[in-house]
Amino acid sequence: METSVELAGLASVAAARLIDLLATDGWAAVKSSVLSLWRSAHPERVEEELGEARGELLQARQTGDGQELQGMLVAEWQARIVRLMATRPDAVEELRALFGGEPHSAGAPEQLITGTMTMEAHVSGGDAYLAGRDMTVTRGGQA
Repeated sequence: METSVELAGLASVAAARLIDLLATDGWAAVKSSVLSLWRSAHPERVEEELGEARGELLQARQTGDGQELQGMLVAEWQARIVRLMATRPDAVEELRALFGGEPHSAGAPEQLITGTMTMEAHVSGGDAYLAGRDMTVTRGGQA
């Protein structure tokens, strides 16, 4: 059985990849799989909401305002994915197959989902650590 931390991590990864995909040509290829996750919870409404998010994100990226909106959309869809997993525990494996885990575990090469990630940090008088995946930070030579 998975811990709530593992499920939260899966929701975070899935939401980030979902929003990344919304603004790419790859969205059409995974749209039906994403909508099937919500098959028992108003998939037509989810399709409409994802369509609206896609339109907003594409428009924001054209004007250079996409980063902030993308972050808000990731947070919104992460919460939705957490609620989905709470009401449909069987969706966890579907999410993992579609978005989570190592790329080689997602399926055949033609089923792999790829996306881009842009990270930016502005630091004054301290340290910043950014990672697209796992990160280990050691201080003073001890892990």
